[in-house]
Amino acid sequence: MNQFEVNRRQALITAGMGALSLGMPGAVLGRDKLDAGGNAVAAEKSCIFILLCGGPSHVDTWDMKPQAPDTIRGPYRPIATKVPGMRINEMHTRLATLADEFTLINSMTHPGGIANHFDAMHNLLSGQSVKRVQQGVSDDQPYLGSFVAKHKPSKRNIVSNAWLIKCVGRPVFCAPNIGIGGYLGSAYAPVFVGSAQNHPAMDDFKPPEIYDLGDPVRLARRRGLLADLESRALSQDAVGADWADLREKGYDAMTRPEGREAFDLSREPDKVRDRYGRHPLGQNLLLARRMVEAGVRYVTVNGWTGQAPHDTAGPPSSSWDMHGGNMGMGNAFGDGSYGMGFCLPRLDEALSGLLLDLKERGMLDNTLVVVTGEFGRTPKVLTQQPPGRQHWPKCFSAILAGAGIAGGQVYGKSNKYAEYPTSKPVRPEELAATIYQALDIPLNEPQNNSGISRPLTTGKPIMELFG
Repeated sequence: MNQFEVNRRQALITAGMGALSLGMPGAVLGRDKLDAGGNAVAAEKSCIFILLCGGPSHVDTWDMKPQAPDTIRGPYRPIATKVPGMRINEMHTRLATLADEFTLINSMTHPGGIANHFDAMHNLLSGQSVKRVQQGVSDDQPYLGSFVAKHKPSKRNIVSNAWLIKCVGRPVFCAPNIGIGGYLGSAYAPVFVGSAQNHPAMDDFKPPEIYDLGDPVRLARRRGLLADLESRALSQDAVGADWADLREKGYDAMTRPEGREAFDLSREPDKVRDRYGRHPLGQNLLLARRMVEAGVRYVTVNGWTGQAPHDTAGPPSSSWDMHGGNMGMGNAFGDGSYGMGFCLPRLDEALSGLLLDLKERGMLDNTLVVVTGEFGRTPKVLTQQPPGRQHWPKCFSAILAGAGIAGGQVYGKSNKYAEYPTSKPVRPEELAATIYQALDIPLNEPQNNSGISRPLTTGKPIMELFG
């Protein structure tokens, strides 16, 4: 066996861990290099995908139309950024100073007009823009993180693909293949970290059980017994020697302390934690940075900003579904849990904290940051009180930074009311291809399942976004 890429089930077996946690989905082992002293070197390119579940209003955030009637533009005003011509919401004061570090796309679109969370999120996360029920398109399409785990698995960490935190509450926010890995199988499914009741902004946050190795003495005894059996039976067999080497690599990945230590946010200085914000989104983004630092390839972060102190009935996972009084969610422009007055400052704090932290640590060149929702919101403000906006798949916005993405540019344009793109539309296919391009994943390698050859994506990467 000359390529040490195995799924998590094999890793557990080869590490001598037997039946422990064999049913759990998770990760694969790759081939990150070690230095002369046997220590892990910097990971290959990774991605932190910030999913603003529910669909943020592009008209109120990154594609504002100040010249439109107030029934379109809403109550907010844009502010200038570090990049001439790029203007964003007045509450994004920190992001405005970092505009030269990211690209803003204002022409995202679902051309099929899919306006429900379930299908729109499926399309966004799988990199396609078709209805799941169409002929030839099945529910077994893997998501971006699963493909990354397959092509760029980590050896430094038992986890290659993670999700912070799993969507909870109403099931409409949980796309169908979030937890199964699609046709690639459970080895490539994400490991879910945390919940609304257990997240890194809490003092008693607990990491996932996947990092619990049990009794270390018993584990070492089993490892020694397995090695002894292998040495007797396979000492003259080249394949057996490779298998023994693989087992040691699996054991090393399982027992490396850096994977477990990533969850100990007390190791971070208070000023760093404060920079991200002491709320679920901020601390989840800090944890995502630590997990990438520990070798995790792809981390999806749920954009939940938490619950407003005076509005404990707020959402446990979908801050951005701001319908207003139409669905009993309060004022979309207010300071409740479903209000931009509460959510936008937290997004500004957390995202700017992540970008600054990655840059200062020299990680931005190898870490792709993607921020978007599954769609936008209606350009026209709903007339009911309190006000809000409905789903709008025809046009929305995204931010990309790092991993070769050139900063300081606005890509694509919408019409005067942000209803639809007027130039350079970006479908889920193009976004997916651009992510794969940034992570050095070949786009022309077919994915096989039961003898059926499928392309990684039918989209083309947007090369204009790269510096």
